[in-house]
Amino acid sequence: MLKDKGLTVAFAESCTAGMLASEFTKGTGSSDVLVGSLVVYQPEAKKKLLGVKQDTLELYTAESQQVTNEMVMGLKKTLNADISIATTGLAGPGGSENSEKPVGTMFVSILYDGRAEEFREVFKGNSQQIRKDLTDYIFQKLKGIVEEHYDR
Repeated sequence: MLKDKGLTVAFAESCTAGMLASEFTKGTGSSDVLVGSLVVYQPEAKKKLLGVKQDTLELYTAESQQVTNEMVMGLKKTLNADISIATTGLAGPGGSENSEKPVGTMFVSILYDGRAEEFREVFKGNSQQIRKDLTDYIFQKLKGIVEEHYDR
């Protein structure tokens, strides 16, 4: 669908750790569409590669919508794909989880055609299942955006 419309995509991946790019490249024609994917697992990588601000990390934590929003803006500047997608979240214990943000909480920001969309979902299961469910969720959102906004 993306190839047919002449669109490109790029990913900034934290919790998915490359799974988005890996799964995406299983599709025919992905080399014409995928600009690249940055795995920015540690906060320092988010800052250096995507320009996430230290203040944002300290105020909201690395696993937050605010950080994901800064990630997607940095990704757009860095790789300039038609559609930029950033994600971070809590696939396992040991991060910034709390009663309002339990393990399984995932944040996604999608920037395209001068628009930005934010998503927050909570997935259940072990780390691998959460990451897989998030990847599928992002691909569903991507498909919906392309169908809704690029079918002209």
